[in-house]
Amino acid sequence: MQRYILSRLIQSLLILLGVLLIVFFMLQLTGDPVSLMVSRNASPEQVQRVREEMGFNRPMMVQFADFMTGAVVGDFGMSLRHRQPAMKLILERLPATVELATVALLMAMVIGIPLGLLGGSNPGGFWDTLCRLAGLIGQTIPNFWLALILIVFFSVGLGWFPTFGRETCTVFGIHLPTRSVILPAFALCLFTTGQLVRFTRAAVLEIKNEDYVRTAYSKGIGDRQIYTRHILRNAAIPLISIIGVQFGYLLSGSIYIETIFSWPGIGNLLAEAIGNRDFALVQAIAFFASLTVVILNLLTDIAYGLADPRIRYGD
Repeated sequence: MQRYILSRLIQSLLILLGVLLIVFFMLQLTGDPVSLMVSRNASPEQVQRVREEMGFNRPMMVQFADFMTGAVVGDFGMSLRHRQPAMKLILERLPATVELATVALLMAMVIGIPLGLLGGSNPGGFWDTLCRLAGLIGQTIPNFWLALILIVFFSVGLGWFPTFGRETCTVFGIHLPTRSVILPAFALCLFTTGQLVRFTRAAVLEIKNEDYVRTAYSKGIGDRQIYTRHILRNAAIPLISIIGVQFGYLLSGSIYIETIFSWPGIGNLLAEAIGNRDFALVQAIAFFASLTVVILNLLTDIAYGLADPRIRYGD
């Protein structure tokens, strides 16, 4: 296990280096950010002076070396638009994104896992049909389209939920989510719900045909005990990897949902940074999102190995 973790850490560092390399040079191809920082009537001398002040007149490799040096210590420079440290802006928006992703993941688990269990337990029946339909809908309907439909019906039409923004309530000094998170979280969890339904159903169908399950039935053990001790416990093992990966996706892939609902999270901040060609902020967000996904994948692999004693990683 130690050897496996070490190899995964090395791979993760290489992935992060590749992400930073790609993001840096791709952003250089999007245009000159100085043109957005000066007025249209600015003279070439004024534009050149701003470019020198921001350091964009230096060779590209020098800029990349400075960027990598700062990234090692978490310093991604100042946001060109907000005139604040890029990492500070990310940390300010992080709680809203974590709240949205956590609620979305809980929704997906509450809906997807029980539905998958029902479908896998009754193949060919009503619940199985509903299970397959839910999995198909969840993985085919675009979440941004669903977000607009939810706003039209439940916010504009019925007035049950706010149209945009984030509201919180404070209990004992802790900020808790309110109904404002329900619509964006439901729209965000749609794809994850579809995946959990499909994988849970497939896991239950596979485990039901295992020899130890047949042996348990032959001993006269009741259905409830068999599902609790054998089927549910073993079906949870492959779900660990799905849940871990999907949580990383929910954290880093909510740009459309946060933009539609004006949710003050990292995804909304990234959309603004891309539109403003805010190089420092885009690079910082890309690194932070990649780091989050890499760490979650590593923790998921470790948890998977601990949950299943049959798995050995190079011991």
